[in-house]
Amino acid sequence: MPPVFLAHGAPPLLDDAGWVSELAAWAQVLPAPTSVLVLSAHWDQSPAALGATRPVPLIYDFYGFPERFYKMIYPSPGAPDLAERVRRTLGQNRIPFVEAPERGLDHGAWVPLMCMYPGADVPVLQMSLPGLEPKALFELGRALAPLRDEGVLIMGSGFLTHNLRAGFLDATPPWAADFDAWAKDALVRWDMDALLDFRAKGPGVRQALPTYEHFVPVIVAAGAAAAEQPKVTFPISGFWFGSFTRRSVQFG
Repeated sequence: MPPVFLAHGAPPLLDDAGWVSELAAWAQVLPAPTSVLVLSAHWDQSPAALGATRPVPLIYDFYGFPERFYKMIYPSPGAPDLAERVRRTLGQNRIPFVEAPERGLDHGAWVPLMCMYPGADVPVLQMSLPGLEPKALFELGRALAPLRDEGVLIMGSGFLTHNLRAGFLDATPPWAADFDAWAKDALVRWDMDALLDFRAKGPGVRQALPTYEHFVPVIVAAGAAAAEQPKVTFPISGFWFGSFTRRSVQFG
């Protein structure tokens, strides 16, 4: 199972028929997952935390949208077997973790999953980002990589560019286009030194990423693929509201 990184959008993504169809088409060409392990930009908790392993209410972690978005549901099955497998994997790699059994899926998980697996029939487990340090996140991805052999879809969810204060524009600004192109190039060349040092090497990084939580899920996904130096493809690209790159990545 190839690990992936996707741009998750906000709830209005669900009104964008083109983007919904792109995510759905991507899911159709991926192998059918036995379960999904998702690490979203919207859950940064250290040490690593494992979310609910049974169906619990979604988290509506957004503001100012129409009321209907706060009534959406995504009743995916819990993933207790996957959670146990993750616990063993983390323990074997001496990566500390805690349990968060009441924590439901945030919109970085359920919005794209509604598009990719609308039947809500794939077990889903959400895991927190244990901090934002690139090297540690890359090693976390490496530790999780064996889950791929069991059909687990390891999914990082964020945005390669994410600046809410300067984000909603009519045209794509140079800093967003430049950083998106740089990230694409680093991934295609499999330049992990550059990717992990994005804060120093990425052009326009201060504008593209005033904070880093939306970028670093791609590092976890890359770490999960690192053993094989995979072919990197971009099933979805382009920009949303000017400065948010929709670039999504498949590793292998």
